[in-house]
Amino acid sequence: MDNTASTKQLLDTYYKGFARKEGWESVIADDFKFRGGDMTNVSPIVGKPAYLSVIERFSRAFTAMRVKEMIVEGENAYVTGNYDFRFPDGTAVNGDVAEIWKAKNGKLDSLTIFFDTLTFDRHTPK
Repeated sequence: MDNTASTKQLLDTYYKGFARKEGWESVIADDFKFRGGDMTNVSPIVGKPAYLSVIERFSRAFTAMRVKEMIVEGENAYVTGNYDFRFPDGTAVNGDVAEIWKAKNGKLDSLTIFFDTLTFDRHTPK
């Protein structure tokens, strides 16, 4: 299988499980690198357990998600994920998240995301 097909298969497995909030963890590398939510911090969160912790918190905010667009070239991919969010204050919104992926050695190796952090800040208790 070429790199593009392998990366697409990893992402399909990830997003199918991610939408259900289960069954996506198997495609994440042990030394996974995640950047997102704070553009002033260029250092990634490293390690699968650290990413699982981030997603545990994030999963409380979204009620549904779908892949809006996916572009895969070799071990690199871009995905626009579309999410329905319900915040602790009861506010419901729909929004897109830009997700830039890298695969390596048959696993998803890193993810950088870009989204509207101000909306999260406004609707999350301090």
